Amino acid sequence: GKNEYDLLVIGGGSGGLACAKEAAQFGRKVAVLDYVERSPQGTTWGLGGTCVNVGCIPKKLMHQAALLGSAIKDAQHYGWNIAQPVHHSWSVMAQAVQNYVKSLNWGHRVQLQDKKVKYFNMKGSFSDPHTVRGLTKAGKETIVTADNIVIATGGRPKYPTHIAGALEHGITSDDLFWLKESPGKTLPSFILYVSLECAGFLTGIGLDTTVMMRSIPLSGTNTFFSSQQQMASLVTEHMESYGTKFLKRCSPTKVEKLESNRLQVTWKNTDLGTEETDSFDTVMWAVGRAPDIKTLNLETAGVKTNSETGKIIVDAREATSVPHIYAVGDITEGRPELTPTAIAAGKLLAQRLFGQSSELMDYDNVPTTVFTPLEYGCVGLSEEAAVQCHGSDNVEVFHAYYKPLEFTVAERDATQCYVKMVCLREGEQRILGLHFIGPNAGEVIQGFALGIKCGATYPQVMKTVGIHPTCAEEVTKLHITKRSGLDATVTGC
Repeated sequence: GKNEYDLLVIGGGSGGLACAKEAAQFGRKVAVLDYVERSPQGTTWGLGGTCVNVGCIPKKLMHQAALLGSAIKDAQHYGWNIAQPVHHSWSVMAQAVQNYVKSLNWGHRVQLQDKKVKYFNMKGSFSDPHTVRGLTKAGKETIVTADNIVIATGGRPKYPTHIAGALEHGITSDDLFWLKESPGKTLPSFILYVSLECAGFLTGIGLDTTVMMRSIPLSGTNTFFSSQQQMASLVTEHMESYGTKFLKRCSPTKVEKLESNRLQVTWKNTDLGTEETDSFDTVMWAVGRAPDIKTLNLETAGVKTNSETGKIIVDAREATSVPHIYAVGDITEGRPELTPTAIAAGKLLAQRLFGQSSELMDYDNVPTTVFTPLEYGCVGLSEEAAVQCHGSDNVEVFHAYYKPLEFTVAERDATQCYVKMVCLREGEQRILGLHFIGPNAGEVIQGFALGIKCGATYPQVMKTVGIHPTCAEEVTKLHITKRSGLDATVTGC
C-alpha cells in the first residue's frame, strides 16, 4: 500500500537522520528509508551511516588503542613498572568497538521511534518525482510518496578495478573495522587520509604495516587536504619514524592469492623502473569514495548529477534540479565530506522547510582533523590556497616547531610537532587559516575555530593569554614568519 509523508529521507546516515529528526520536531509526518548493501567482501552493518559504522567512530576508538600503546612505552620513563613484553589483542579491541557501534545503531532506532519517525529498512528507487519504491531484503515492495524528499545516501569506497585481483582479494575501510581477527601484515594502498589513519593505528597496535603511495601524500583526497603538502609530509615523516613503512611512487598491478592464503602483490616502482613483489595478509584499498546512487533511479525523478563525480548538484538551499527534492552530505557536489557539516546542513534544511527559517548552511571555515598517530587539525585556508586567493605578497605565515612537555621525560621525538597560522599581511591581519600537528589536534583546533569563524585577527590572538603548559598555547606565541627565514624552533619554557 501507499504511505504518504510530508518528508521522506533516503539514507539513514548523519545528515539524513539529523534532517528527519529535526523535521519531526515540527510535528510533520516523516519517514527514513535506509538499506546497507553488503561490501564486496560481505560486510554489512546497521542504521547510522558511514561515520557510526565504518568511519569516524570505530576509527577514533582504534586510534585511541594505538595511543594507549604509545602511552605504555612512555609510562616506563615516568616510573611505571610494566611487565614486558606487552601484547595487543585485536579480537578484544574489535569486539569492544563493534559492541559500541551496535549500541549506537540501536540508539538511532530508538530515537526515530521516540520522535515518531517511520523507519523503513529498504532499498529505495524513484518511480516518479514524488514516489519512491522501497524493496526489502526479502523482496517485499512498499510504495512511499512524499511532498518533500531528501537524498542522503552518502558514499562507499571505490575499488581499483583496473588492478587484477583487487576486487577478489582486497578489502576497504568498509571491512577493516568489522574484522573479527587481526589483519596481520597489512598493505593500505594509495595515500588518501583514511589510508594514513588506518596505517597509523595498525602500526600503533604492533602490526607490520606498509603504505603504498603513487604520488605525494594526501593528494586528491578532498578540498581540506589536497593542497596541504607541508603538513602531509610532516605527518608521513612522523609515521615513518615510528615504524610505518612507505613504498613511494609505486603503483600495484596485480594481487594474487598464494597457497598459504597470503596475498602476493606486484607493483611498479616508477623511480627505478622495476617490478617488485611482496606478500601480505591483508590488502586494503583507499582510492576514494563514490556516491551511493546506483539504484536510486535519479533520471526518472529528473535529478541532475555531475557526470564526472557522480555527485548530486545542489544550490545554496541544498535543492537539486527538482524543486521539492533535496540532497545533503557526502553525496552533494562541492561540499566537504564531513559528518558535522552533513548534520548541520540536514537540520537547517528541515528548519527552512517546516520552521519558517531562511538560514543557509555556511560551509566556510569548517574545522577538521586527521587522526594519524600525530594528529593534524586545520580550519580555514591552506597556505597554498591563501596564496592562490590573495597573492604571495599579501599573505603572512607565522609558524613554529614546538615540543609538547609530555614528550620530554618520555624522550619522544617532536620533530614534526608544528603549528602554522596563515594571515592577511596588511591591515588588521585577519586569520585565513590555522594548522596544527600534535597531540589532541582536534581539541586544539575546535577552540580556535570559533575565533576564526568570528573573524579573529593575528593581533587578537597575540593578546590572548595562553594556558601554560599546553600545546595549544603555542598558537598564542607565534611570532616568526616564514618570510623571515629565521629558525622557527621554540626554545625555553
